[in-house]
Amino acid sequence: MTAPATVLVVDDDEDVLASLRRGLRLSGFTVLTATDGRDALDVVEQHRPDAMVLDMNMPVLDGTGVVTALREAGDDIPICVLSARSAVDDRIAGLESGADDYLTKPFVLAELVARVKAMLRRRPGGAPSATVRVGDLELDPAGRRVHLRGNPIELTKREFELLEVLARNAGIVLSRDRRLSLVWGYDFDSDTNVVDVFVGYLRRKLEAGGAPRLVHTVRGVGFVMRES
Repeated sequence: MTAPATVLVVDDDEDVLASLRRGLRLSGFTVLTATDGRDALDVVEQHRPDAMVLDMNMPVLDGTGVVTALREAGDDIPICVLSARSAVDDRIAGLESGADDYLTKPFVLAELVARVKAMLRRRPGGAPSATVRVGDLELDPAGRRVHLRGNPIELTKREFELLEVLARNAGIVLSRDRRLSLVWGYDFDSDTNVVDVFVGYLRRKLEAGGAPRLVHTVRGVGFVMRES
């Protein structure tokens, strides 16, 4: 039998921590807890959990600091951040910092469980994926590297995942809902504009220096990647 996935829950509110620990255990996970960011980093180093549920507003070291520290160290543990801030700019900032998902408070436990399971499904495993090429674009999933006309392109974790979905579906028009499903792993209908913002980020980086457009808009439908 497969051992249950271990989830680290990080929150400085003891009531929230106890509620999430109980709910996630009843949902079949092994649960570890931490009450601040420094403690969270120690637990990750010592116990190597499979995923993390991380409150953004904490003393000592906040959620953004935890995500940044882990990503700079090359740790790709799936992270769902929790925040009372629901503005699009706040969601984008959380995802840009390196988080895999962003859930606003208050939330339903079943939705958190679905998102944790989606993060775990998306986590790389098995043999490294082959290099993906679309025209002058070369994408290396194993090394998370991107080159355009031989020049490296620096992308955030979320930008890379979105680019990989577009590249693997080159020539196919992907609707906003379909892109959300492929990148986030579940329906996220209220936040389609978040993905549009990340497409804009990709375009600016790919088209820097006057390079021709790779990601095209299909009005009223979505986006498609075509060779330049």
